[in-house]
Amino acid sequence: MTRQLKRLGRSRFVRYALVSLAALALDMGVFLALLPLDVSATLAAVLGYVAGILAHWLASSRMIFADRLAAKGAGRLRQQSGFLASALVGLGVTAATVWLCGLAGWDPRLSKLVAIVLSFQLTWLLRKHFVFRPIPRAI
Repeated sequence: MTRQLKRLGRSRFVRYALVSLAALALDMGVFLALLPLDVSATLAAVLGYVAGILAHWLASSRMIFADRLAAKGAGRLRQQSGFLASALVGLGVTAATVWLCGLAGWDPRLSKLVAIVLSFQLTWLLRKHFVFRPIPRAI
């Protein structure tokens, strides 16, 4: 059992999922705190997502993809820009999903849950394969 837990702890996807869960807690906290303040569900979803994504960059670059983090300078700026671009794609998916589900009369909380699933899958793939792709090693 302990060996299996250690193996899971080394899994990049599992660590990404845990960091995503923490960022999601922040995201949902902001979202749910804004709804009673008469902030539109779409704006609340966007603001929650932004708070979560800032926390996600800090954790992702240090705990998940540290071995793929570019050195400071142009390489790191490209990664940060790519991370931001993937976040904007996820944000677009989040906003569009909450908006479309709202048009369909769905509860905003259910809409947000659907958006979470879609955004998580897409951003994981973008970050793993493009933003934090392995750094080529010099021979």
